[in-house]
Amino acid sequence: MTLPLASENRADHIAAVVVELRAFFAHHEGYAMLREQFEILLAERRAALAAGRPVEARGIAVIGDTGSGKTTAVRHLLRSYLPEAGEATAEVASFQVPSPATLKHVGHELLNALGYPMNRLPTTAIIWDKVRFHLRERQVKFLHLDEAQDLAISQSDREKIAVVNTLKSLMQNNSWPVGLILSGMPDLRSMLNMDPQLARRFHPVEFQPISAARSGGNIMQIVHAYGAKACLETASGLGEREFLERLVQASAHEFGRMIELIVNAIRERLYAGGATLEAGDFAAAFRRSTGVVDGVNPFIADQFQHLDARMLRGGVEL
Repeated sequence: MTLPLASENRADHIAAVVVELRAFFAHHEGYAMLREQFEILLAERRAALAAGRPVEARGIAVIGDTGSGKTTAVRHLLRSYLPEAGEATAEVASFQVPSPATLKHVGHELLNALGYPMNRLPTTAIIWDKVRFHLRERQVKFLHLDEAQDLAISQSDREKIAVVNTLKSLMQNNSWPVGLILSGMPDLRSMLNMDPQLARRFHPVEFQPISAARSGGNIMQIVHAYGAKACLETASGLGEREFLERLVQASAHEFGRMIELIVNAIRERLYAGGATLEAGDFAAAFRRSTGVVDGVNPFIADQFQHLDARMLRGGVEL
């Protein structure tokens, strides 16, 4: 993947490398737990259907802060189960909760996503009856709702109860119960805990903050893997504990942010030229993405441990 000498092709080539890097998925502990739990639930649902036995639908709550990598992990997991264009049935359907996240609007948009748009908006109850009907017709075993915490944000207590009851109705449907995969922020946990019957149906998978102490070896392997895909060597200093701690701090301890920073650092090196990814490339990438001065750049500052990596220059939170 040597960069072409012709300058007019160089930017296009670097852009193509960056696109490939962003499509590359790095396996990690959170993803492994998610995949294992989903494969267990899917196998049990398939076995129950094959045996003609009733099944109690179960779900997975994928919980993590912004930048934790939960959405990317769920998408990577489900991509081989989602239907191709024109397929009548689908084991899995995936949907991002829209705004505003009222039950009526969510149900209407979900029908659109299932391929059954409605020109007029009947009552909320009728819309969700149609959602349940089309989930059964398409034989959807699991429905993924991303940003699921939005279903309860800024809602009254009565509206929150209606959301919980709607989710339960999907899982408890006598003719076709549907398992749910809900991914979202930590507020999602509070929404599910509103109803013990609903909460007990869910297996939590939490994307915990990363740390150099616990995951340093894996982080180093990921840096090497991404560098190798761009045909770059990695400087020996990138494997040292201090650099890994700086990388974790600059990523706000979130896995997804770390991957984004690694890709951006590689881009800096490709534009600068040379065959080795270095710590300075990470400093340059952080500087470009946040606008901070070197004194508050986690890759440069002496006292980096307490720097807030979510802040733009001027104090705007990322």
